[in-house]
Amino acid sequence: MALNESDFELKIASSQEEILSSQRLRFKVFVEELGAQSNADNHDLKIETDEYDKWFEHLILIDRSIDPATMDHVVGVYRLLRGDIALDNCGFYSDAEFDLTPLTNSGRKLLELGRSCVHPNYRSGIAMYHLWNRLAQYVIENNIEILFGVASFHGINPMDYAHQLAYLHQNHLAPEDLRVSVRNEQGTNLDLIPADQIDQKKALLDMPSLIRGYLRLGGFVGNGAFLDYSFNTIDVCIVIDTNRMATTRREFFHRSVGSNSNT
Repeated sequence: MALNESDFELKIASSQEEILSSQRLRFKVFVEELGAQSNADNHDLKIETDEYDKWFEHLILIDRSIDPATMDHVVGVYRLLRGDIALDNCGFYSDAEFDLTPLTNSGRKLLELGRSCVHPNYRSGIAMYHLWNRLAQYVIENNIEILFGVASFHGINPMDYAHQLAYLHQNHLAPEDLRVSVRNEQGTNLDLIPADQIDQKKALLDMPSLIRGYLRLGGFVGNGAFLDYSFNTIDVCIVIDTNRMATTRREFFHRSVGSNSNT
């Protein structure tokens, strides 16, 4: 569909209806499109939610050309959870899958990212670009030093993604001081094939676009991957240390603050 950028609005959800709209988008993407499980109540309501939602802030992308009285106008969403809120209240969502001790013991300001999704009609790249720009502004405003969260491959057979997972292990494994590790109960190794057998071109070409974007920002992955049977995904833990970013990557965040001054 043709997109008019002037119709986009980026904001932190400020009403229950905006949060519900984002949860309906999550249901459409994660449950209906990707096959995640949903309990009966949520399935009847067509929302995807969990006990962490009340603690996360919801960064939403709104299409103002849509009348919310007739259909949902939230077309993109990110969940954001600052470390101070998590540690005082609910803990981190990712902690169920990965041992986050290297991050929580770092003494640095943390931000957990999650539930990133965009409506199928808005996946030209523009929508995610706007979400990332507003995320960059949030990082600057809150003096965030480390961003992290799970990012996923669709399906639960690691060998379907052996080249991609091994490529991540060989080229983007987090430094030891930030290296979270998968919890063993549903964990699998990343180094599924020897380094000299990795098809680098295939690995990058078939890498999920969100993970590829994180790598461009200087992101690392933790040790191992988590098989999330309820979401039908293989999850890796992405870690982005703003202090370790190359100068050009760090400048992206600062440029983004100015580019979002009117949203």
